[in-house]
Amino acid sequence: MRILIVGSDEVWSLERIYKKHLRELGIDVELFPIQSYFYQYYYSHVVNKIFYRLGVSSIIQKLNDQLLQFAVNFKPELIWVFKGMEITPGTINKLKQLGVLVVNFNPDSPFIFSGKGSGNKNVVKSLPLYDLYLSYDRQICNKIRNDFNLPSEILPFGYELPDGLQNEFSETKELVKMCFIGNADKYRIEFLKKVSSKIPIDVFGHGWDQSVVGKNITVAAPVYGNDFWKVLFKYRIQLNLMRPHNPNSHNMRSFEIPGVGGIGLYPDTPDHRSFFEEFGIVHLYTDVDDCISKAEKIFEWSPAQAREFRLRARALSIQNGYEYSSRTKQFLSIVTEYSRERRNLKTENKL
Repeated sequence: MRILIVGSDEVWSLERIYKKHLRELGIDVELFPIQSYFYQYYYSHVVNKIFYRLGVSSIIQKLNDQLLQFAVNFKPELIWVFKGMEITPGTINKLKQLGVLVVNFNPDSPFIFSGKGSGNKNVVKSLPLYDLYLSYDRQICNKIRNDFNLPSEILPFGYELPDGLQNEFSETKELVKMCFIGNADKYRIEFLKKVSSKIPIDVFGHGWDQSVVGKNITVAAPVYGNDFWKVLFKYRIQLNLMRPHNPNSHNMRSFEIPGVGGIGLYPDTPDHRSFFEEFGIVHLYTDVDDCISKAEKIFEWSPAQAREFRLRARALSIQNGYEYSSRTKQFLSIVTEYSRERRNLKTENKL
């Protein structure tokens, strides 16, 4: 199978992770980084920002033309679009006219935009044009099936540890404190302010104002790469908070925390119960008071108890296939089955 991935080429992107594992499975895959190209243009000069916001820039059309030409030259059997903010509905139609399967995976929501990078009109207008729509969220999949009569399947998030990093954790001294890694929004600020009235918290991310959150919340810059995983591992508790677009689902941190051997304290959502409750490798809270109560109990653990929990979380994450290498196989299984069903349907229609 020949696959063209369309999205971002940033070092942290899911696109790069899936590209890596698809190639490991012998798939002929290329990545057209349309989002990265757009950001290079947009942030290179203030004039570019002004032109784009005024609607007089031709960058989107140029990038779409380049994508079409790349697809013509590469001749993929499947085009996998990540979110698709930079791709117009017209381009989706033209890609389908090449006779390829066009699939979308949206790591946010096509219905609720929680930030400027979470969606736009292209995401909304292109949604019904895809052959298959993938989401991490059951409710989103159900809505797409019911409202658009479009095939939609669940592809959960996962985790991807850098090679060799796990060996460094044996020398990491645990910090018996609560941590949250993520960007600020109104709900998260209010929740953390309530928790911090009882438990001090270290926060890493964008949008946190030290003067707003108060003295019991220590604000630090976002962490990336190996530093991200080291911070995720060293704290006694990693707090997980949802966003307005996925209150009942899971997020990237849901698998990253146990995957690295962290101790997670998560909102009690259907997804978190489904993935983790049976194995007991995360703790679930129902509200602020329950979060504080369970955190205080975890702080009472001995170092040996914490180490035992970490080792079990890490081992079960591997055993249960939470790694992106397993998610890649899951993706291939989904698209292979969909392609088979579509071929059978075409055969039946000819009879």
